[in-house]
Amino acid sequence: MMEHMAVILEKDLERGRIAFGQWHDAAHEALESSRSSGNADPTAAIAIHPALPRSTWAMAVRYSLFLLERRAPGPGVEVRVAPWGAVKILDGPESDPHNLTPPDVIELDPDVWLRLACGITSWAQEKDAGHISAVGERDDLSGLLPLAR
Repeated sequence: MMEHMAVILEKDLERGRIAFGQWHDAAHEALESSRSSGNADPTAAIAIHPALPRSTWAMAVRYSLFLLERRAPGPGVEVRVAPWGAVKILDGPESDPHNLTPPDVIELDPDVWLRLACGITSWAQEKDAGHISAVGERDDLSGLLPLAR
C-alpha cells in the first residue's frame, strides 16, 4: 500500500493560508476592476490571472488542495493541479494495486483551479470553456467549491 503524501507540509500551512488569501483578494480585485471599467463580458472571469509571484501561486494551490482534501476525504477521485500538487478525495473505489491512478481523475491548470477554489468562476463555466480534464463518473466538483478562505 502506498503511503499518503501530504500536499503541503504542516510547517507551511500558515504560508499557504496567506498565499491563498493573497490570490483570492487579487483575483476578486481584478474581477471587480474589470466590472467597474464597464466590462459586462460574462466570460471576463475566465481570464482572471493575478500577477503574483510563482511561489505565491504554488503555496495557494497546495493550501487550497489541502482544504479540498479535508472537506471531502477519501480515495476515489484524484485531483491534479500540475506542477504543484495532487490529492485524493471522495469515497469510492480505490486505485487498482497495479495502477495507482484512481478510476476518477480531474486535471486542472493552476489558474483554473484557483479561480474555482476562490469562487471567481463556476465549474460549468470552466468546463464549458474546455479548461477541465475529467475522466470517470465523478467529474464535477461544483458541490465542493468554492473553498472557505
